[in-house]
Amino acid sequence: MEKANQTSPLVGFILLGLSAHPRLEKTFFVLILLMYLVVLLGNGVLILVTILDSHLHTPMYFFLGNLSFLDICYTTSSIPLVLDGFLTPQETISFSACAVQMCLSFAMAGTECVLLGMMAFDRYVAICNPLRYPVVMSKAAYVPMAAGSWAIGGVASLVHTSLAIQLPFCGDNVINHFTCEILAVLKLACADISINVISMAVTNVVFLGVPVLFISVSYIFILTTILRIPSAEGRKKAFSTCSAHLTVVIIFYGTLFFMYGKPKSKDPLRVDKEDLADKLIPLFYGVVTPMLNPIIYSLRNKDVQAAVRNLVAQKYFSQ
Repeated sequence: MEKANQTSPLVGFILLGLSAHPRLEKTFFVLILLMYLVVLLGNGVLILVTILDSHLHTPMYFFLGNLSFLDICYTTSSIPLVLDGFLTPQETISFSACAVQMCLSFAMAGTECVLLGMMAFDRYVAICNPLRYPVVMSKAAYVPMAAGSWAIGGVASLVHTSLAIQLPFCGDNVINHFTCEILAVLKLACADISINVISMAVTNVVFLGVPVLFISVSYIFILTTILRIPSAEGRKKAFSTCSAHLTVVIIFYGTLFFMYGKPKSKDPLRVDKEDLADKLIPLFYGVVTPMLNPIIYSLRNKDVQAAVRNLVAQKYFSQ
């Protein structure tokens, strides 16, 4: 009988979400829904202006348009499932749907890590080698760079998802999370997951360690170059071209390292609080960061502000 259970295929999973805290569900439903709508609106407007305004047809805004599209895809791969879970007493998801959602979320997160590194290189060339910028960051260069970011994130996601779905799930099918987060799914496997753990560790180095190191080195050269500019106005103008990207990088990686680097408490009385925090922090990370990205770029970028005003003016006068 035990052998039969181990070989029987798993039909689906149960997502706990906030079922242990029912009083919070309605509040978080409204909050997350509003934030999701802001993500769609803000990033949608950024994509629109980078396409329609010819002044924004540059490598920096091409990468920004990719980042906005990525943020929409990333939130859409998980937030509708989260919202449905707030309204459903016991949220269930099929095994195949769980695999798709896990694959999409992982791919978008990995792609953003690489894309932020590409954007740092773009700012490095623009500030440290401005005369060579049109040659180094030509269309033949920045389009493959963006495509490569998507490809690397997609391939890594397919590898991890393939390794995960091949595992036998013969016991508990309850995921203590809002979505099919890959680490939460791996905990339910009734087999050796050492290969999955090793591959995840390698991926963390590739998508976290390497981009952070690359971005850090790029900004060391950028800051060194800016400090050598004789005029205060010139230094301010040079720094303003990369301040938005630097802010996004700090929020993105700062939240990641906070989530996965904070120590676990050994106090059993705090286990429930930590369990709730471990679910809410990734949830807000998955929607707050994509919501802040277009706000940061629009507030700190006069070109984007001018493009939005022109777009609104054209829409108004055309009626």
